[in-house]
Amino acid sequence: MTAPEKAIVTCALNGVLTDPSLHNIAVTPAQCAASAREAYDAGAAIIHIHFRRQEPGKGHLPSWEPAVAGEIVEAIRAACPGIIINATTGVVGPDYQGPLNVVRALKPEIAACNAGTLNYLKIRSNGEWAWPPMVFDNPPSKVQDFLDVMGETGTLPEMECFDTGIVRSVAMYIANGMLARAQYNLVMGVASGMPVDARLLPILKDYLQEGARWQATLIGREEIWPVHAAAARLGGMLRTGLEDTFYLPDGARARGNGDLIEALVSTARKEGRDIATPAEARAMLFRSADGALSARAIPAKVGTGFGSETA
Repeated sequence: MTAPEKAIVTCALNGVLTDPSLHNIAVTPAQCAASAREAYDAGAAIIHIHFRRQEPGKGHLPSWEPAVAGEIVEAIRAACPGIIINATTGVVGPDYQGPLNVVRALKPEIAACNAGTLNYLKIRSNGEWAWPPMVFDNPPSKVQDFLDVMGETGTLPEMECFDTGIVRSVAMYIANGMLARAQYNLVMGVASGMPVDARLLPILKDYLQEGARWQATLIGREEIWPVHAAAARLGGMLRTGLEDTFYLPDGARARGNGDLIEALVSTARKEGRDIATPAEARAMLFRSADGALSARAIPAKVGTGFGSETA
């Protein structure tokens, strides 16, 4: 029998809006590098990063300053040789020039591309809204703008899908010529999106483009871990980190990203999946249909400008 494909593991380093004064969330370049190194040592090949404002007391707020993003990514690359960067782009509203500027400046190997609109809701036990109801707006025109910039920079779009209709929309984007191929991120656990439910994974797989890579982002507590195991069994890429959860399989609180990645690697191995190194992940992700490797299969240099490639 052929051995299962190695699992590509992503660490979702820090997320958006989580207050660093209350949680062990990395904000500064040094903190991001140290946290990324813990995940790298535990088996992560990809770091998914949100960029935060650097002023005292503002670390819970996002930053779209290319210089800030660049310093953070340079520090992570220096700490984690060969690591693959996956940059956030998510923003609410019609003004999304900031994320486009960051992608242009960084030229990350991968960037999130939110693939559809969602009512972003959460309700408290007393029936009150946890935050004012909001619309996470991602109409096709906005998606196209992000895809166009990612095409300019040679960045692989990771299509963020919060609900089944968004998963199905990705196939329409391909049919329309908006993008050539898809890599899916099936986001489960947002209260108004898909639930964390392993029964959904084989159903959703039937709606993915043939041969497309996918992963499940699982938001929650210890209930997410059996679904991670199901994703590993079904051949998905794997992702966890302090953006998605603070909790280990036994319900204990993780000390940091290293603990979470160690637990995810252990879960994958129990399901018969070995773990891809960053170099192996590059070869898997950045190989064309004819087998040729793209420039992204070569690690970016450190300290020579954002997004520069080795010779």
